[in-house]
Amino acid sequence: MGKRKDKLTSNIGWSTSDTIRVRGLDLPNEILGHMNLGDVAFLQLTGRQATPEESKVFNAIVITLVEHGITPSAIAARMTYMGAPESLQAAVAAGLCGLGTVFVGSMEGASKMLYEALPQDKLGTGVDLDALAVETVAGFRARKAIVPGLGHPVHKPVDPRTPRLFEIAAENGKSGEYIALMQKIQTEAEARSGKMLPINATGAIGAICCEFGFPWKIVRGFGVMARAIGLVGHILEESENPISYDIWQRVEEEILETSGPGAR
Repeated sequence: MGKRKDKLTSNIGWSTSDTIRVRGLDLPNEILGHMNLGDVAFLQLTGRQATPEESKVFNAIVITLVEHGITPSAIAARMTYMGAPESLQAAVAAGLCGLGTVFVGSMEGASKMLYEALPQDKLGTGVDLDALAVETVAGFRARKAIVPGLGHPVHKPVDPRTPRLFEIAAENGKSGEYIALMQKIQTEAEARSGKMLPINATGAIGAICCEFGFPWKIVRGFGVMARAIGLVGHILEESENPISYDIWQRVEEEILETSGPGAR
């Protein structure tokens, strides 16, 4: 354990009887009406205001992550709400608990992979990105591990979100060696596996987050905060047009038909 601090400190926010400050800015007068939600998230995370270019790219990232249909996280949220409609926050939390290495959180793995292959202090030094891609893919194949950020069960041969994200990044000065390396890793992985492995949205976002220099350990958090918005929408729809009861009943019926007494 570390040494006990003489004084507890935080640079994020504080308030008095008549003042609320967030990262040094006055909330009512310098933030409200001046920043959108993505800009405030960027401020909260970095301690500074985003440039107009950074704002466009960061907002594109978090907006991409808000919604992707009736995914496992949405189903978990809806089912929890069915069982405990008095606890909306528990339903959102249930949905967020499933954001991991397979869904949404895989952008953390993509960022970590890229940083390990190309540390930030090596940027601009003329590193051979093709060689890094070959080495990276070989390492994953040797471990029989999935390369994070590649492949999608629905979006083939291209995840439609990816080219648009890369386009926005390029238009706003956030397309550099990490995006290039991610693209080369995709090419190498497809060549070695013989499979169609498009860069999915989380792979694209992981690479763009590296362009920003965000620590890989926080990147999953962007998906958490964005998907929370989406899950609140799912819960509202569930309250007005419920599907969870039918999901439950259909699962029970189909299991009984295939596995119960007299099943064929």
